[in-house]
Amino acid sequence: MSDAVRHCPICRKPAEERFRPFCSKRCADVDLARWLNGAYAIPAEEKVPDVIKDDE
Repeated sequence: MSDAVRHCPICRKPAEERFRPFCSKRCADVDLARWLNGAYAIPAEEKVPDVIKDDE
């Protein structure tokens, strides 16, 4: 891997090895909170069948 400086995905400061890929525990916690609150959820459409079959 290259020696390029990686940046924190939350605040864009240089990432710290200890908190990689974040720069601090604060940014790691912000990211975790976003996951837990559903901010990173992928929207999906629920597929509903055109015809509902009755049990016979």
